[in-house]
Amino acid sequence: MATTNTVNETVIVKFVINEKGNPPGKLADGELHFTDGVLAGLKLIGFGVWERRSGGGRNVTFPARQYSVNGERRAFALLRPIGDIAAQYCIRDFILDAYAEFEAGAAES
Repeated sequence: MATTNTVNETVIVKFVINEKGNPPGKLADGELHFTDGVLAGLKLIGFGVWERRSGGGRNVTFPARQYSVNGERRAFALLRPIGDIAAQYCIRDFILDAYAEFEAGAAES
């Protein structure tokens, strides 16, 4: 299990690299570890970093809970914007930047 950390003032992004390649396209699992404020000492798990199927970059999936309605599988997002949907882009970009930083460090090794 390979891990890496990227530090912000109040958040550490930690990755667990998908070394087995299953499911296909999944690069890593991500966690946010909070170091300051009311969330200090807690972590938010369930992020995934994926290679886009079209090959044009990376994507991040957010933590979700699956459930069934009349036999149909659905997902309930656990991290939701309060108002502006663009609020998710900040955390998505933060995770993608952290992963790119990790890849650059791994390439130098």
